[in-house]
Amino acid sequence: MSPSRPVDLSAFVKTYDVRGLVGSQLTDEVVEAFGAAFVDEIGAAGREVVVGHDMRDSSPAFAEAFTRGAVARGADVVALGLCSTDETYFASGSMQAPAAMFTASHNPATYNGIKLSRAGAQGISLGTGLADIRDRAAAYLAEGRVAPVPEPGSARRHDALPGYAAHLRSLVDLSGIRPLKVVVDAGNGMGGLTVPAVLGEAAGLGALPLEIVPLYFELDGTFPNHEANPLEPANLVDLQRAVVEHGADLGLAFDGDADRCFVVDERGEAVTPSAVAAIVAVREIARARAADPAAEVTVLHNLITSRAVPEAITAAGGVAVRTRVGHSLIKDEMRATGAVFGGEHSAHYYFADFWGADNGMLAAMHVLAEFGAQAEPLSVLTGRATPYAASGEINSVVDDVPSAYARIVEAFAARGDFDELDGLTVTGSSADSGFWWFNVRPSNTEPLLRLNAEAQTAVEMERVRDEVLALIRGEG
Repeated sequence: MSPSRPVDLSAFVKTYDVRGLVGSQLTDEVVEAFGAAFVDEIGAAGREVVVGHDMRDSSPAFAEAFTRGAVARGADVVALGLCSTDETYFASGSMQAPAAMFTASHNPATYNGIKLSRAGAQGISLGTGLADIRDRAAAYLAEGRVAPVPEPGSARRHDALPGYAAHLRSLVDLSGIRPLKVVVDAGNGMGGLTVPAVLGEAAGLGALPLEIVPLYFELDGTFPNHEANPLEPANLVDLQRAVVEHGADLGLAFDGDADRCFVVDERGEAVTPSAVAAIVAVREIARARAADPAAEVTVLHNLITSRAVPEAITAAGGVAVRTRVGHSLIKDEMRATGAVFGGEHSAHYYFADFWGADNGMLAAMHVLAEFGAQAEPLSVLTGRATPYAASGEINSVVDDVPSAYARIVEAFAARGDFDELDGLTVTGSSADSGFWWFNVRPSNTEPLLRLNAEAQTAVEMERVRDEVLALIRGEG
């Protein structure tokens, strides 16, 4: 490491991970400092640290730079090479080792980042160590060097994919489902590596009754076909078209680092993550109650998921626990509550059997297992889990967020119940249209307000959505 220019690390150290522009914010020098700081902060000298990376052009060099910093401070790095984020969680959990994954997930090619975990795939956020890692890295950059410890560590390669695939196969048995044709859009991301291993035979496992129709399985961090962000409807268009053209039973879309999975039904219609969460929750409750009929089975759902999710949890005999939004927070809640499963509106799904970490592939396998065990089309199965009308998340750029927030409070003060678990949630009902609710959350990093609304009828949802949007944007 050479003497560094001043770098404002707080500009790209986010609440739950590191995410910044390659070259102007993230450089080899900065990443090396983070490797050293990570080892120092979590006390990893003399211990193994897992390091993996995605297919972005900058990722291999960043993984090497992080390794240099970590080894200099005494860690023994286990280099996974190309992998998905949930592969690093598998390695962290199965090896009980801290982990770093180089990815910017669904962000464009000009970005990269680092997702950090303690041993056992335990997430690290600003409040649980990431701020201290940032400050230690800043100190190394100010000094212009990472001073090695008297006994530096070492580095070795390890292929986690076969063990990862075998572990997922052990959690969800797909061998007995009816034959299914599945279109998979990997978005040129890491799903192009993991799908053939888990759902196919690339990792040496037996064939499943699945015909996989691949879209964009070539690993390419420039994302030549579309951004690997299935949360944006425009990025699902190719998959939706292909499902219909191939007469497929369903489609799956993975984001860039393949830790999130989105589902499309046989009509080419997107299935809401809430419907997936409800389906998986019921399966996980049934599994837990089969093992111990007297057990209290807890399932987490963040406050943006559909009301149908806690209703499904309760109907299945589980205990629904509502949480704030955020993956590190939910990982902590999984441990604190002993929950078997957790679901988010953003298609992050968390499993006790996967060290409380999120795994989109595992959620997809549950959907395939439930769907493949019956004869109805997916649209019918998921339709039962989607009884209400939802707006989806709508972001508005707002110059004065507090004023917009105050307008909403004033307008709804006498019309609904308020809570502030995460942003502002207002819940109410009308005699003719049933229940409604909406949540407004300020962004942590941008002048944005995020709106989610749901109601018993589409007409009522649209009325609430449009009224709140007008208040947010100062219209009318």
